[in-house]
Amino acid sequence: MQAGTTRGVEWSALPISPDNAALALQAFRTSCPSLLRRADQSGLTTSADWQPACSAAATTAPGQASDFFRRYLEPVQVGDGRAYATGYYIPEIRGSREERAGYAPIYARPNDLIDVDLGAFSTDLAGKKIRGRVDGSNFVPYFDRTAIEEGALNGRARVLGYAVDPVEFFFLQVQGSGNVRMPDGSLLRIGYDTQNGRDYTGIGALMRARGLIGPNQASMQGVVQWLHDHPDEGRAIMRENKSFVFFRVLDGPPLGALGLSVTGGATVAADPKFIPLGAPVLLSMDRVDANGIWIAQDTGGAIKGANRFDTFWGAGSEARAIAGGMSARGTAFLLLPVGTADRLRSGGASGGTTPRP
Repeated sequence: MQAGTTRGVEWSALPISPDNAALALQAFRTSCPSLLRRADQSGLTTSADWQPACSAAATTAPGQASDFFRRYLEPVQVGDGRAYATGYYIPEIRGSREERAGYAPIYARPNDLIDVDLGAFSTDLAGKKIRGRVDGSNFVPYFDRTAIEEGALNGRARVLGYAVDPVEFFFLQVQGSGNVRMPDGSLLRIGYDTQNGRDYTGIGALMRARGLIGPNQASMQGVVQWLHDHPDEGRAIMRENKSFVFFRVLDGPPLGALGLSVTGGATVAADPKFIPLGAPVLLSMDRVDANGIWIAQDTGGAIKGANRFDTFWGAGSEARAIAGGMSARGTAFLLLPVGTADRLRSGGASGGTTPRP
């Protein structure tokens, strides 16, 4: 954990609605098994801290969700609390099981991609990991997006299918999972497996900085239209994002970083170095649809920092419209078990909490 925490405002000052609280409670219940068994990378909580809230959540009726959050959890700010939130959704793109000119291969994890835990080599590098491949006697970075699109993975990775439109596939990689609709109407459901270890670069920011798109084109839809209208320049810009995502076939609903199903309107992606995965976060933003309680059930390559979030909206045209235009700023409050804020301030040991009367 690399940012301090301070006690947040009183609950009465925070935006929370009964419907939002009920949906968040449902997602929180899903996360509880992970909260009770996983180590918290942020260092803010232990499994014992979450036991009272998780036990109560199991028997709380949806209509009592607002009271549940107020009784068992307390708002704190991580760092300065100033938050920025984008949105993601489950896209559906056109696909094929046969390769054709111009189609983009959808790759499974390459057989020569290696994950390295640097902490196994030095305690100074604890918690740091890299990905790459072996080249002779050297360990080198894995192929970037350009090399992969030019055929570097031939014989190294299984092809799950093909995307008809490379631009659509690029943004499906950004979303992390999606559906690929085949010509016969069948669906190939794919989810994030891993990526090539290269840094993520948001091309929207690059395009705005270069004056290629104006403020009224800054949404995902505007960026996609520009890329379609300028195919050669668009290909070059997409390749400036060296990160490339590899997928696995999904048999069920999309899963987040916890390996649990995600909920539209309740799941948020966060940076686990600062936010305990599975914990609730309350957003008070300048976009009304982003306000309320979200559960940190996912992560993302671009989601870095104490108060950077990516709100999940589910599937369909409405989800695409909201997620594609989501750019909200405001304040984030991490909801921790009652008593955690005092313990963190005093530097005391973890040991469970007592709910408010």
